[in-house]
Amino acid sequence: MWTGVIPAVTTKFTPEGELDHAEMERCFALQMEAGCDGIIVCGSLGEGPMLSQDERIAVLRTAQSVTGGKPTLLTVSEAGTREACALAAKAAKAGASGLMVVPSPIYHTDPAETVATLKAVAAAGDLPVMIYSNRVAYRVDVTPEIMEELAADEHFVAIKESSDDIRRTTEIINRLGDRYAVFTGVDNLAYEALSVGAVGWVAGLVCAFPAETVAIYRMLQEGRRAEALALYRWFRPLLDLDVSTYLVQNIKLAEAIAIGTTEHVRAPRQPLTGARRAAVEAIVRDAIARRTALPAAA
Repeated sequence: MWTGVIPAVTTKFTPEGELDHAEMERCFALQMEAGCDGIIVCGSLGEGPMLSQDERIAVLRTAQSVTGGKPTLLTVSEAGTREACALAAKAAKAGASGLMVVPSPIYHTDPAETVATLKAVAAAGDLPVMIYSNRVAYRVDVTPEIMEELAADEHFVAIKESSDDIRRTTEIINRLGDRYAVFTGVDNLAYEALSVGAVGWVAGLVCAFPAETVAIYRMLQEGRRAEALALYRWFRPLLDLDVSTYLVQNIKLAEAIAIGTTEHVRAPRQPLTGARRAAVEAIVRDAIARRTALPAAA
């Protein structure tokens, strides 16, 4: 159902902390112009947990205005299942293409609770669901065994695989074949995951470097592995910025430098300062200085 590069976009704020829809529209449009295959809003990178449910629906609508019919997914990551179901229903009413669902980020569910939660949210939204499996950030591992238990429910169509173990992609495919569309959700494992069978990339640094992200994906699909690897090696220091407690601030600073946008975040986050800011800025500016023309399309 879903394949390709689907950015997990950042949420733009005004200096006063309100949603900046005009700037989101501009930045989301850059993703579409680069050839991305959809958009996911209000995830970890999109500061979804810092937004009210009404704000998340408003961000979804802004994304829908620029995606041109490509998939536009809303992330559901609520502490309680009741609240998650309510948001899923609102997303459906707003015309979302699907949901990316995280089990409770507050209470660390056991396998039975994980299954029950995911099923409840899927039923409430009655939309296609991408399961977000991220045991590093959320301490809940949606394992291949759990995926197999959920396989009979047709709502579940894709996996955002963020276990930080490159072996997991192969384990899912070996166990479940093509039952799920497997997306890599860790930027600095993308080449590796796409090389062993992942069909898509839920990307973060794409927000600042959309053309390069799309080029790597497309070249791998065309079998141009050496060219893709060369570009990926250039990209790798930037992609490492996605694997950090400060991924939101890192990527927003990269966006500010690369595409001239803002880096306002919602508290308790604060923009990077001091040595940490200098280090990230150096990585981004060095990459831009070494940037070369992208290989021609096949």
